Amino acid sequence: MDNIILKLNMDDLILQALKEDISGGDVTTASIYSEYAKASAELLCKEDGIIAGLDVWARTFELLDPEIQVIYHDVKDGDRVSNGQKIATVTGDIRVILSGERVGLNYLQRMSGIATYTRGIVNLLEGSKTKLLDTRKTTPNMRIFEKYAVRIGGGTNHRYNLSDGVLLKDNHIAAAGGIQIAVEKAKAYAPFVRKIEVEVESLEMLREALDAGADIIMLDNMSDADMAAAVSIATGKAELEVSGNVTADNIKRLIGLGVDYISSGALTHSAPILDLSLKNIKMW
Repeated sequence: MDNIILKLNMDDLILQALKEDISGGDVTTASIYSEYAKASAELLCKEDGIIAGLDVWARTFELLDPEIQVIYHDVKDGDRVSNGQKIATVTGDIRVILSGERVGLNYLQRMSGIATYTRGIVNLLEGSKTKLLDTRKTTPNMRIFEKYAVRIGGGTNHRYNLSDGVLLKDNHIAAAGGIQIAVEKAKAYAPFVRKIEVEVESLEMLREALDAGADIIMLDNMSDADMAAAVSIATGKAELEVSGNVTADNIKRLIGLGVDYISSGALTHSAPILDLSLKNIKMW
């Protein structure tokens, strides 16, 4: 299903990226080759990690020329790759290979970096009941790619966008006049199939959210002691999510809390890229 959703949405976004990079043509490549010349190039991994976005990488070339051929060397999304490994070979018009190289690599490096970072945190959570969630802190026009990469890394997606579910954060609560009225309004407006999540910053707010009938409660930037108390108070009444500056460096302290979810914006806004390159051009 992940690949189907990606394929249904990626062409328009990739074309936008290609138009950004080749708005008036590729003058460098055109100066070298004005006509078709067959060539091949190898996609190489330059550091260890998790690969994600191979179909996006290949589609970048295919949108420039449907005759381009891509062969993967026993590698698929989600596989662990290593420094020096040959991942794929692209064959076809040299102009397409050279012009599509940077956009394709931008997608693949970014997505693979997110998958790699996510996998590292998921491994830390192994053995616990807690699921790792992403957030909406994504790069504009990259959300579908970045959230796909989180799933490939073993994480779970939070809501995709504002249409997916109700999440009453501090500003919503302030605008509504309090948790109780905010939840009441949400229940009156949102379809009954939508769960209602409330962000809280204290145990007092937690109790208010429980009394109001929230389905999920997000514990935002609370102390370890208050989060432990929140688990005790909310068990059997609502699911709990921990949020607030969660990174690979500090997540270990949260594992033993027993919360249902830990969300981390760092998965998509702070993951370093995975270093990949297109090398070994061969003219046929």
